[in-house]
Amino acid sequence: MKKKIKNSIFYMVMFLLSLVMVFPFLWMISTSFKYDTQVFTIPIEWIPNPVNLSNYVKVWTEEPFLIFYKNTALVAVCATVGQVVISAFAAYAFAKIKFAGRNFVFGLYIATMMVPWHTIMIPQYQIISRLQLTDTHLALIMGQLASAFGIFLLRQFFLTIPDELIEAARIDGAGEIITFGRIVLPQAKPALATLIIFTFIQVWNDYMAPLIYLNTKEKYTIQLGLKFFQSEHTMQYTIIMAGTVCALIPILVVFLFFEKQITSGMIHSGLKG
Repeated sequence: MKKKIKNSIFYMVMFLLSLVMVFPFLWMISTSFKYDTQVFTIPIEWIPNPVNLSNYVKVWTEEPFLIFYKNTALVAVCATVGQVVISAFAAYAFAKIKFAGRNFVFGLYIATMMVPWHTIMIPQYQIISRLQLTDTHLALIMGQLASAFGIFLLRQFFLTIPDELIEAARIDGAGEIITFGRIVLPQAKPALATLIIFTFIQVWNDYMAPLIYLNTKEKYTIQLGLKFFQSEHTMQYTIIMAGTVCALIPILVVFLFFEKQITSGMIHSGLKG
């Protein structure tokens, strides 16, 4: 009986917390369909009456949101593919290939996760500038190719793969590339899916890097374009919320579609150290 009461209290608290978390998103969606006079009505009018669709029309007609989408998709896809490939190879080396100082090098690499990006922002900009890559999407892609988190995530999963499978492949004459591609990767789909989703969301939502490297409006990503859009529509909350909803749609779709892979990947990758 006590256990049931505790469980009921726990689920009730979790439900209330979930409402607190989802409240801003519901208000954002509701506001995006309102007129300006309906925004701050008390009590909150969750279902606007009448519904105003002109906010979304203005978002797509007054600013080149389609170009922002294409730019962001290009950067996000290229950066995600590059980071997953590099992280997978590095994680396999740290997990399954024995070499002198392996754990020490891995520890140093993981220690970089404790260094805030803002501390390397200026040196990174100097490197990009000397390579003459400022105001290009390649600068954004290169900045996302190396990820200590990605290597850590995949290494933890690779450690759960029995060494006997890899040794058997080597005895049969398979090289490291064939072993990696045919034995390790097929079993690492949950971890790979998790890294793909995390990287895609991170790059899609990135604001600081595009702000630093991009100068041409036609090259803006969605987050930078949305900020520019907000500066032109100050205090017009309905239009700003409509633009924000448009920017979040791809993220919500990707997360909902791969939710099971995220959970499975995080569970498996965190079990073994």
